[in-house]
Amino acid sequence: MLRPLWSLLVLSSLALTEASAYAAAEDVTTSVAEKSEAKETADTNKSKDAKDEKKDTARPPKKTRSDWAAIKIGGSYPEGTQMPGLFGSLSEDLSTCLSRLQAASKDKSIKGVILHIDSLAIGWGRLHELQTGIAEIRKSGKPVWACMNDSGNKEYLLASSCDRIVMPESGTLMLTGLRAEVTFYKNLLEMLDIKADMLRVGAFKSAAEPYTRSEMSAEFREEMETILDDYYASMISQIASSRKLQEDAVRTSVDEGLLSAQRAKELGLIDELAYEDQLLTLISAGDSSLDTRIRDDYRKKQVNTELDLFALMELFAGGPSDSGSTRPRIAVLRLEGPIISGGEGMSFLSEAAISSDKIVPLIHKLSKDNNVKAIVLRVDSPGGSALASDLIWRALEASGKPVVASMGDTAASGGYYISMGAEAIFAEPGTLTGSIGVVGGKIALDGLMKKVGVTTTVISRGKNSGVMSITEGFSDSEREAMQNMLNTIYEQFTQKAAAGRKMEHAKLEAMARGRVYTGRQAHALGLVDHLGTLADAVAHARTLVDDKDSKLELEDLPRAQSPLEMLLGQNSPTQHSFDAWSSLLPEKTLPALKHLRTLKLIADEPALMLLPFDIQLE
Repeated sequence: MLRPLWSLLVLSSLALTEASAYAAAEDVTTSVAEKSEAKETADTNKSKDAKDEKKDTARPPKKTRSDWAAIKIGGSYPEGTQMPGLFGSLSEDLSTCLSRLQAASKDKSIKGVILHIDSLAIGWGRLHELQTGIAEIRKSGKPVWACMNDSGNKEYLLASSCDRIVMPESGTLMLTGLRAEVTFYKNLLEMLDIKADMLRVGAFKSAAEPYTRSEMSAEFREEMETILDDYYASMISQIASSRKLQEDAVRTSVDEGLLSAQRAKELGLIDELAYEDQLLTLISAGDSSLDTRIRDDYRKKQVNTELDLFALMELFAGGPSDSGSTRPRIAVLRLEGPIISGGEGMSFLSEAAISSDKIVPLIHKLSKDNNVKAIVLRVDSPGGSALASDLIWRALEASGKPVVASMGDTAASGGYYISMGAEAIFAEPGTLTGSIGVVGGKIALDGLMKKVGVTTTVISRGKNSGVMSITEGFSDSEREAMQNMLNTIYEQFTQKAAAGRKMEHAKLEAMARGRVYTGRQAHALGLVDHLGTLADAVAHARTLVDDKDSKLELEDLPRAQSPLEMLLGQNSPTQHSFDAWSSLLPEKTLPALKHLRTLKLIADEPALMLLPFDIQLE
């Protein structure tokens, strides 16, 4: 049935109206849902923000990391490189220690340095080297603290170079001043019917006095008092300057001598009474924003605890770098110990020695190497054989290389001789040097041998045939012959020294005569050119070869002897037995036993250039 047109239009209109109303209702529902969801999301975020805010409030503030390097300072710090043992270095040499101090000064991650100082067995030269290393760290803006349990003169002098000094309340500061003790053996030798028949050139050449006198000569005493005066003045000045005290106050403290840690703090000699476990608190100084940490044994070579066949073979072969460098370089020749002729070292008391049979060929090798641009000679020697000293001097003189000498604790007599041909000589302020003189003689054992029933029959030809015999003292003719030889050697010594110093011979000779000087005194007299460290000498060598950018590497020589070389060496079982026996004695007795070394040199060499004494900074 057909509906009218108007009815269809009404139905269509109604349909459209219903559809629009449905659509509008759907829009309203969607809007409410979105608002509800948005509200729920906002509430969730608000709740999360509240939790985060609560969490942030509970979390501690972030701390600033502050790392301090801890380095142990103790021992003798030999000049030469040391061969490592099976599980690490047997002892740390001076160069290695200074390298660690230098690394701390340049390491940006290090904010300060703690030095644990204990039982130093060094002289004034090495002390100055370590003090200079500390000064470099402080110059970089990093504080240096010294920690000690007990302290003697040398430990305290090193500690006084630091910003702060810390000791436990139970510690003792033994700031006892300086003392020279010289032991004389004349009376003992006479009791044994042993005659020390000694000759010398130079009124101050007193190396033989312990065997020929029962007390110091006037010249020997004058020399010793002058040296002690210089050392004492330097000691007082260093302490007063570093601790900001009056020198008179320091002298009063030294006269008091044995000081408890509490008393030392009252006198201004130390800063803090604290134990090692309290260092972190002291360093942080109550600043809770710092996360202070201490790196123990900073830059110390790690010990290899895994011993395999390859490592063992490498060790006995002398290490991986035994072949040496072939690049352009400066050779740093470290010579330490008494100067001897012949190939064997001084095994007695495990002491190093400078053998002309080993050093002269090494210098010749360096002179032929075009990549060696200069030689820096580091000398720590009391002297010894006149012949060996001259041979080493000549090898350096004829090397064709620029040579700069740096003197360590001691560079006296023969030690000065081998240095005097250098273009420039650097000495530490406390170096013992000079002693330009000659001594010679022998120990005659005939009286002792007769006492124990030993007799000797002599058949000879030539009136001076017994000049080197150990059974009898010199005859008049033999004594004259020996004295003439010593005079000739002294003349050569002083002439070469005058030429090296570009000084009139008469002026040089007046300062010679066997007299010993400190580095400061020698510099004032013109016997050395500069006061400075080994690093200063190296820097001067670089200027001589136009190495402005320090591109030339440094090569330490001679390299340490490998265990295999030691096993194949010529040291006798008797020497080893004596070394083992002497190691059982108290350490304080060893300096006296070293006089046996001098007697051995006297027996082996007709003429000696030898320092008359050995000063230890106790």
